Amino acid sequence: MVQERTVPVFQATTASITRKEGLLLYEDMVLGRFFEDKCAEMYYRGKMFGFVHLYNGQEAISTGVIKAMRPGEDYVCSTYRDHVHALSAGVPARNVMAELFGKATGCSKGRGGSMHLFSAEHNLLGGFAFIGEGIPVATGAAFQTRYRREVMGDECADQVTACFFGDGTTNNGQFFECLNMAALWKLPIIFVVENNKWAIGMAHERATSQPEIYQKASVFNMPGVEVDGMDVLAVRNVAKEAVARARVGEGPTLIECLTYRFRGHSLADPDELRSKEEKDLWFARDPLKKFAAYLLEQNLAKETDLKEIENKVQAIVDDAVQFALESPEPSPDELYKYVFAED
Repeated sequence: MVQERTVPVFQATTASITRKEGLLLYEDMVLGRFFEDKCAEMYYRGKMFGFVHLYNGQEAISTGVIKAMRPGEDYVCSTYRDHVHALSAGVPARNVMAELFGKATGCSKGRGGSMHLFSAEHNLLGGFAFIGEGIPVATGAAFQTRYRREVMGDECADQVTACFFGDGTTNNGQFFECLNMAALWKLPIIFVVENNKWAIGMAHERATSQPEIYQKASVFNMPGVEVDGMDVLAVRNVAKEAVARARVGEGPTLIECLTYRFRGHSLADPDELRSKEEKDLWFARDPLKKFAAYLLEQNLAKETDLKEIENKVQAIVDDAVQFALESPEPSPDELYKYVFAED
């Protein structure tokens, strides 16, 4: 059984938010959860193919970080567990679902599938199938922002890049190389580790000489923060501070979010390696239930408000499925399109 951290992590159960902010955060988290549940249903019905990695349990991280940024302006770089990051970044559920169905109306024109979501319109830099693959891409995006501002004199170039990756990735070379460069050049980037305790079937504590990932930031002389990844307000507060630092030129931050995936590594994973006791421990900390209870306790919402949001989101997800089913397959005539840049 994976051990709990004994050190305190940053929490924000008394954070101050408005009713409007709270309902927006809740809606985004519900969208992520309902969308992924529908993906599981469609996968087992044979409507999706290939590998599909779901995000259930980690919604507070995507919502907490991305909703602390400027939608459509800042950059988001994901992993193979990318559906919910895309949704939080503003990519319409229709286009995400259509991509998972391999349809021409998908955000990657049906060519990427589950692990390769991309949207230039929403500054979603991509999902990446290999771990660590997105870190250099995100670092490059942050570099071009600083270059445009300081070398080309573009005062509007103050975008921040959020780079998401898992605990297993922090043992790879790209992680160390890019954090080093980002610190040296004070790049406007936040590195977000979604530590869900498991790298496929390898427990995190068995795979690294320093299980407390946020402490690795000290090697690069950058701030490192550990946060409760099941608490959307805690994640949001930490992210807002990191984004603010990056935007004014103070450089990168490493944020370690302690979280847990509620399903197997992928939908092809029977999830037999994790104990029932461990799962039950984390299921009791469901970020959606936790935040819903907070909204009710703080009189920021009523049960009817939350139910209305859930009904609205369910309609969006059902519509996305119908859109994907009715969308055309990519044309064989366009087999070589998008392979190279076009004039």
